Amino acid sequence: MQDLTKIGKTSELQVDGNRSIRYLKAGNGEPLILLHTIRTQLDYFEAVIPQLAKHFTVYAIDLPGHGYASIDTKANYDEPYFRSAVIEFIEKLDLNNVTLVGESIGAVLALTVASQLPDRIKQVISSNTYDYDQRYGDGVRRGNFLANFVIGQFGIPYVGAMAAAMENILFLGLIMKGGLKNKSWMPGNLLSELDRVGRRKGYRYVERSTFAGWQSWSKARSLYAKVKVPVKLVYGENDWSTDAERQRTARELGGVTISTIGNTGHFTFVDNPQKMTEIVLAS
Repeated sequence: MQDLTKIGKTSELQVDGNRSIRYLKAGNGEPLILLHTIRTQLDYFEAVIPQLAKHFTVYAIDLPGHGYASIDTKANYDEPYFRSAVIEFIEKLDLNNVTLVGESIGAVLALTVASQLPDRIKQVISSNTYDYDQRYGDGVRRGNFLANFVIGQFGIPYVGAMAAAMENILFLGLIMKGGLKNKSWMPGNLLSELDRVGRRKGYRYVERSTFAGWQSWSKARSLYAKVKVPVKLVYGENDWSTDAERQRTARELGGVTISTIGNTGHFTFVDNPQKMTEIVLAS
């Protein structure tokens, strides 16, 4: 894992009375915000931040409850909850001409935030948009047998809390392997960091609550028609989404063109960071 503190400065921003967000700021130029996947954090983008920071002022954030952002065990961690925090982040820092770059649930948030802040957002790059769940943890459960079994257990009352508490670095690695195609495993230091953060008090609640909000990620597509800025829609060839689901998202965004990255899974910024860097810089 790269020492991101040598690239930029890590700070904490109180976005409202109950939520604070950790974020890394690096580089110079127009603002670019990186929005990570479920169960990860700003370190997810460690392989691309150094290069992007040569062209943008990069803001990589920990979404609410993730990484070292504050945890509220009474909150519902659904799409509107995350969206409102990202909007507050942008407004409190008074950012304009923002490029929003997101992966998975971060890709959905990039689109929904853009629908709400048309005067502040310049463009969106949405990678492996996670907007198709038809059941609890549907997308992640498509990764492999273990992911299907373990995440399915998370959704069972009482049993789910015990199953989540039993998560360890090996199980986490095997589940996340289901989102990789080009690489065989998550980078060891990144996986260790994700495992360490997962032991924070209240983190298991956040993890299960985010999965429990599965319907909100599909409902978020109702906002896509309001996105008026340019959108680059990207999918890994081996992403969990089906071709029909990808085409539906493209239609709901007004018929945008889909870019497909060959031999790449759901976790594109880890599985093929060089290609994702090229795509962002070509925007």
